[in-house]
Amino acid sequence: MSDSKDDWVTREKAFRGISARLAGEYLEKVGGERVADDAVEGDGWDATYSADTVSIGPTVELTEVTIVFEGDPSVLDGVVERFSQKAMRAGG
Repeated sequence: MSDSKDDWVTREKAFRGISARLAGEYLEKVGGERVADDAVEGDGWDATYSADTVSIGPTVELTEVTIVFEGDPSVLDGVVERFSQKAMRAGG
């Protein structure tokens, strides 16, 4: 794992059907600690998230949570994958 954030990479992902509250809980469950209302940090990674409402067709709206993951490439892909599995199970 790199000691410098200069070597970190960024991954942005959007998830529909989960709330910002759940996103924060899932980020904690994959090894992070909440440092702000919209931010979680883990060993070698951090994530910020926001929620918005998106229209699906003319009458349906869903919550979409966008998460910006940043971290050491050697740990980040695993964190994103574990989070994605939790979010997909919850959203549908």
